[in-house]
Amino acid sequence: MSQEIVFDSQVESAKNLAWWLYLFHAASFLLSLGMFSFVPLIINYIKRPDTAGTFVYSHHSWQIRSFWWYAFWMAVAGVLFLTIILIPVAWLVFAGAWVWKAYRLLKGILDLNDNKPMPI
Repeated sequence: MSQEIVFDSQVESAKNLAWWLYLFHAASFLLSLGMFSFVPLIINYIKRPDTAGTFVYSHHSWQIRSFWWYAFWMAVAGVLFLTIILIPVAWLVFAGAWVWKAYRLLKGILDLNDNKPMPI
């Protein structure tokens, strides 16, 4: 019984950390367009193995994938922006990446709050 209580407190602690990481990713996203999200990303990579076998593991993976896909689409938008003719397309890619990242952050926070794992 006491081992079960320890496990529950460990999951709760991991859940709290994941919640804070969502907030740090969101703050970076809003204040620097995600340029400083590498800090919570490093923590995601470090803490993810500690959450193996729990629903929190999927949240670390979700945040990691969200970061890398957002970085990829921002790089695509940057390359398109460099070609003067494709600047309107670059703005569309940028806007789409921004909306997508906002969705991923909100969905993650809401599902974490409901103790739901994220889809793989």
